[in-house]
Amino acid sequence: MQPEAVIFDIGNVLIEWNPERFFDARLGAERRRQLFSEVPLLAMNDEVDRGVDFAASVSALAADHPGWAEDIACWHDNWIEMASPAIDRSVRLLRALRARGVPVFALSNFGRATFDIACAHYPFLTEFDQRYISGHIGAIKPEPRIYELLESTCGVAPAGLLFVDDRADNIAMAQSRGWQVHHFEGAEGWADRLVAEGLLEKEEAE
Repeated sequence: MQPEAVIFDIGNVLIEWNPERFFDARLGAERRRQLFSEVPLLAMNDEVDRGVDFAASVSALAADHPGWAEDIACWHDNWIEMASPAIDRSVRLLRALRARGVPVFALSNFGRATFDIACAHYPFLTEFDQRYISGHIGAIKPEPRIYELLESTCGVAPAGLLFVDDRADNIAMAQSRGWQVHHFEGAEGWADRLVAEGLLEKEEAE
């Protein structure tokens, strides 16, 4: 069936999310690998995405690892540099869908504070019909709870949802619930899928 609504992940679909690239530029690849092996930055970020306070989490981690404190602080102070740039064609596709009257939702792992920062920097993040942000919900993809909440409140049956995400585990959970899915590997492939589904004309997907 043709999808009735489209659900966008944000990180690495609409905005590049690459903290490793930021720290490679700051420290060099070898030193960055050491930092990520010694300091649980990504685990901390998962907890922020669950709704734990962003600034307090970074400060606590820096206190636990004083030798890396200055670099850890960058996770807070330079966060927007890790979440950049926007993936412009994906943004155009989002806006083209909305112009066609297709309901467009966001389903994304984001902290409360980090999402506020992102919205201030990327105004298109305010343009969704509904937003399901993990930090506000207290659950992260691919945990079932965040999918269940969307299903119970979005007004579209699971079979009518088309979900795009860059992570296979998030896609697998959605697919297991009867959603239509697209594994994002680039904006061109995503544009082609939207055209194939009849949601956009080819010219609108450019």
